[in-house]
Amino acid sequence: MAAVTAAMVKELREKSGAGMMDCKKALGETDGNIEAAIDWLRTKGLAAAAKKSGRVAAEGLVAAATDGARGALIEVNAETDFVGRNADFQGFASTLAGMVLANGDDVDALKGLAYPDTERTVEEQLTHNIATIGENMSIRRAATISVDNGVVVPYVHSAVVPGLGKIGVLVALESTGDAGKLADLGKQIAMHIAATSPQSLSTDDLDPEVVERERAVLVDQAKASGKSEEIAQKMVEGRIRKFYQEVVLLEQTFVIDNETKVAKVIENAAKDVGAPVKLVGFRHFVLGAGIEKEEEDFAAEVAATLGS
Repeated sequence: MAAVTAAMVKELREKSGAGMMDCKKALGETDGNIEAAIDWLRTKGLAAAAKKSGRVAAEGLVAAATDGARGALIEVNAETDFVGRNADFQGFASTLAGMVLANGDDVDALKGLAYPDTERTVEEQLTHNIATIGENMSIRRAATISVDNGVVVPYVHSAVVPGLGKIGVLVALESTGDAGKLADLGKQIAMHIAATSPQSLSTDDLDPEVVERERAVLVDQAKASGKSEEIAQKMVEGRIRKFYQEVVLLEQTFVIDNETKVAKVIENAAKDVGAPVKLVGFRHFVLGAGIEKEEEDFAAEVAATLGS
């Protein structure tokens, strides 16, 4: 067998676009023959997958999985909304949610785990899916939450099938009360979160940098109004309280009745549930949030294709 050198791996990477370890394996399988290695990579779908890796993947699915007092979310991205309706892609996302529930939310560690009923790892299965379905894909992020006593309740908005959609929410409620009534409350809270996108559970949990940035803007606005320092400070404090009511879950007005603060809803639930209730936390994924999407000019793209 010919020795596989770094130069050979580099050449194959440049020609195929595949990853370094895949190139090294391909060369080993083909006795160092570059052209045969390219064919080997194509057969495995690795060269095709690598060529797609630079394309923006901001669509896809958010998947949720729960088991009583534990819950998990995962976001798996693809290039187009169409792929979210693909049964194989849906099965992949759903399986990964279950794996996160069982193994934790470290995405890098998840990629190294064996994918069920195959001889592939999760990362290798992802590459296989890219080659098979024909779009770039990525496992973007995962999250878990649990309680000692109580329930973790999932809610998926714009669901294409149960547990899979474009917005995923988990709500963790700590209580020894009626589990069914807790679940109903959790569902309402989760729907509220999907509608309002709070940044934190409480004012103490809110990022201090976010608060200071908001305060700085409000101070500048107050000064520009020409008010006295004393009046300006009162204006700022009043607007900070309003800001909390907009971005902090427990300070928000419950969308179900549009009048009760969420903290009060939780407090009032104790009577119905039969024991005190504590909202321990939540997890909230919005598909593609924060991903910079390319603006495509379809007409220009067609014209360029015809002109080439």
